[in-house]
Amino acid sequence: MRISILVLEDVFDTGLTVALDAFKLANKFSAQMMGGNPLFEVSLVGVRRRVRSGQGLLVPVQPIAPGPAPDWVIIPALNTGSPEQLVPALARADMQQARKQILRWHAEGAQIAASCIGTFFVAETGLLDGREATTTWWLAPLFRQRYPQVQLDESRMLVPTDIGVTAGAAMGHLDLSLWLIRRASPELAGVVSRYLLADIRTLQAPYIIPNHLAQADPLVQRFERWAREHLKEGFSLQDAASALATSPRSLQRRCQAVLGKSPLDYFQDLRVERAQSLLHGSGMDIEAIAAEVGYLDGATLRTLLRQRLGKGVRDLRAELR
Repeated sequence: MRISILVLEDVFDTGLTVALDAFKLANKFSAQMMGGNPLFEVSLVGVRRRVRSGQGLLVPVQPIAPGPAPDWVIIPALNTGSPEQLVPALARADMQQARKQILRWHAEGAQIAASCIGTFFVAETGLLDGREATTTWWLAPLFRQRYPQVQLDESRMLVPTDIGVTAGAAMGHLDLSLWLIRRASPELAGVVSRYLLADIRTLQAPYIIPNHLAQADPLVQRFERWAREHLKEGFSLQDAASALATSPRSLQRRCQAVLGKSPLDYFQDLRVERAQSLLHGSGMDIEAIAAEVGYLDGATLRTLLRQRLGKGVRDLRAELR
């Protein structure tokens, strides 16, 4: 499998290096397990002659040469963790060159893969329009605002489509690399993941910090504060809207636009976050915790935790042992 990693100025060091290390290990173990040539031919390419990482290190990129397109193109994230940094970066001249090159590779049959902030560059090309995708969870409101035609689900770690695959935040670069290795050999991916002590993750939902997302919009942030004060009570959209001096319809629309979910769904997220905190930091039993977050019994809370986090109460408590 021929893989070209498109390295842009100010690339996120960890994302790039973890992908390189994963493929290097995969080639090492494939030679031991299967013999023959390495399974992955990985090259670093750039639209500039000199590229520096976010930590100021010079990355040895090759110019993009004419010839057959690679099987896969990977776009790592940039070291731009906020909208204020990312939006100007997307307008840079090298980004415009990169978008044209990504479209050219895609037209020639290459599959496109991106993780974390790298997913923004794929979205800029329009290739994700009408398709499902994930991205770095803390920039999901910005992604949703800029690319309304993309079916975003930031709770997922990996989202494959017909044009390639998108992955979630930061260490999603490793999940993406292991996913590509698994396509070549599930056994090899298992060896690499064990060697790196990397658990296979399907969700980034357990890592999402709800109030961080709420900060993207003043009304949603006020709703988040109100919701935390009323977790023990049954949710009422009318009560929430009245307390915030807005209409139920306006609150519904703002939550959908910023968070991609209804006020009730976000209220449930906050309940899950609070319950998870109590499971980790208190000796309360599940019935008492359920009462703290507004449920009549522990069974309902158990179901909600399993749905949202993919883990049961026993698993969540065991994480701290």
